[in-house]
Amino acid sequence: MSAAVSRPGWKRLLVPLLLALLVYAFWSTIFVWPLRLFVVLLHEVSHGLAAVLTGGRIVSIELSPREGGLCTTAGGWPFVISSAGYLGSALFGALFLVLGVRGKPRMHRTVAALLGLALLALTLFYVRSSFGFVYGLVAGALLLAVARWLPEGASSFVLRLLGVTSLLYAPWDIASDLILRSVPASDAGALARLTGIPSIAWGVLWLGASLVIAWRAVRLGVRS
Repeated sequence: MSAAVSRPGWKRLLVPLLLALLVYAFWSTIFVWPLRLFVVLLHEVSHGLAAVLTGGRIVSIELSPREGGLCTTAGGWPFVISSAGYLGSALFGALFLVLGVRGKPRMHRTVAALLGLALLALTLFYVRSSFGFVYGLVAGALLLAVARWLPEGASSFVLRLLGVTSLLYAPWDIASDLILRSVPASDAGALARLTGIPSIAWGVLWLGASLVIAWRAVRLGVRS
């Protein structure tokens, strides 16, 4: 095996692989539901970040227990904002996975704490739905608790779990909402109205991009 992709590198992915199998096996259960909600929140936050980065602002974020979400923005570039949801959640997942398998445990604790603080701040300033507000506060507090009081390995586990779930959820959500069925109010529907390109074309493009992101995350995770 080459030096770039060594056997110890692949061993780092054993835990994420087991987590992926468990998440998939229990996908439709209450155990994975909070994780799926977290990815939905990442999706909406990605829309908001795209708005801010293109000169706009976040007005509000909503999250429902049925895994629905809405990020209302003002200004910014609609093309980038509409594209950012699915791709942003996949990129967040890749970041969490790579950090979780390559970083040091102490760094994992710091990242978990920063993630918890960011989630609390976003919730307090932007989340307006009652369920989303409670979920954001609880999730942020749990991340801080993991970083503060549990062993460093717990933060590593959480980052890998969030990364795996995000990378699984993004392509599944794209296929479900944009390819297997048509949802007019979807992100791809918004892009179809902006560009005249059918929403299914955007769905296929985003699905391919999310799979490439997942594959690159795996490659970075095993690189020595």
